[in-house]
Amino acid sequence: MNPRFNQLYDNLPSAHVDTFKGIFDSASFDGVLSPQQVQQLQQCTSLDEQALKVTLLPFAAAFSIAPISKFNVGAIVKGSSNSLYFGANLEFSNVQLGQTVHAEQSAISHAWMKGEQEIVDITINFSPCGHCRQFMNELTSAQHLTVQLPAADAKSLQEYLPESFGPKDLGVESGLMSPINHGFSSANDDPLLVEAISALNKSHAPYTKNYSGVAIETLDGTTMHGSYAENAAFNPSLPPLQVALVQLQMRGIDFSHIKQVALAEINDAAMSHLADTQNTLEAINPDIALTYIALDV
Repeated sequence: MNPRFNQLYDNLPSAHVDTFKGIFDSASFDGVLSPQQVQQLQQCTSLDEQALKVTLLPFAAAFSIAPISKFNVGAIVKGSSNSLYFGANLEFSNVQLGQTVHAEQSAISHAWMKGEQEIVDITINFSPCGHCRQFMNELTSAQHLTVQLPAADAKSLQEYLPESFGPKDLGVESGLMSPINHGFSSANDDPLLVEAISALNKSHAPYTKNYSGVAIETLDGTTMHGSYAENAAFNPSLPPLQVALVQLQMRGIDFSHIKQVALAEINDAAMSHLADTQNTLEAINPDIALTYIALDV
């Protein structure tokens, strides 16, 4: 039994509990529902897909870590594969607030790292803040993305963000989640650095050109990676460490289990993630080892 969902099961009709537990208590559950699992939950609840996503928002919010705000937000995105990806806000005590991950960023980056190339819609339990509206406007699907709240009609992102500023205003044609390989490599054969460079090659950084990626290894040998997601408005950009931490959280692995981290980025770029990565890891656990490499263009 997964303790994070215990109270949520108590709020379900008794006839639905076994079906929900069969999915959410599975050792393989990592915050993703396949189209088949979505259909199974729809048959169990007799809900259409959108109503089901609203019902599932508390399950997404159960992944939230909010020691500062005590405000738990969940988000669910639907990818073009028809899978559903959970996300939740992540806060870090004793770290500047810019390192916070919003629930919308969490769900989107979760889907991105799982291989999705387009988001169809997003369901959130609170209205998206301006920061997240701008983050979503970077997506490949920004012009037709639908946003759904529990007690409101669905609206397009562009209704939430009229006269929006985005990549094309800066001459950038490719959006976040576009398939890309920057083609960087290194003679260093450290496995964790190799994985960080692989994440770097997937990153979206058309403004600073600081393609960057992070790989995390946990105490049991599990590895997770995260790619940098840059934004035309700069501030909503999501650092690679945070993207990797989202993947870890969705797997149900506590951050205290992080053994080591590798950060790869571009040498002499217009900005660097090194200092913020060090500061965030120091706040999580000062014993986490960090390996760093800066690649020449």
